[in-house]
Amino acid sequence: MSTVTLAQASTIVDTALKKGRETNCAPLTIAVLDSGGHLVAFKREDKSGLLRFDIAFGKAWGALGMGFGSRTLAARAAKTPQFFTMLAAASSGRMVTNPGGVLIRSAAGDIVGAVGISGDTSDRDEACAIAGIEAAGLKADPGQDAS
Repeated sequence: MSTVTLAQASTIVDTALKKGRETNCAPLTIAVLDSGGHLVAFKREDKSGLLRFDIAFGKAWGALGMGFGSRTLAARAAKTPQFFTMLAAASSGRMVTNPGGVLIRSAAGDIVGAVGISGDTSDRDEACAIAGIEAAGLKADPGQDAS
């Protein structure tokens, strides 16, 4: 398997939304991208803000583009803001470096896609993404905080 399937992406989205409701998150927007950065599945809850799709997509796209979860992106952006300003310019502003962009890995550890969620705090967005990925039988890679 080289990319996340539609069935897996649907499971990810639906489980992430369920987790969001169980944990009383604000309305969520969820985007699942394949390993090439193409949108596979997307849902936006009622009353989710207008910019939430762009943020969710940007979290997933940035994680794929750099090859690590957006938690790592956030930590690195704090240490090297000028580099990340240049990355934002090079990506036409598509990268969002806040946690909530989680790489999807196969059992073998290969990147098969990414999930981006926006709506609540970054930590809660990320927790919902991880729940969705694990429910689809895949490995979640949110990145890590800087040491």
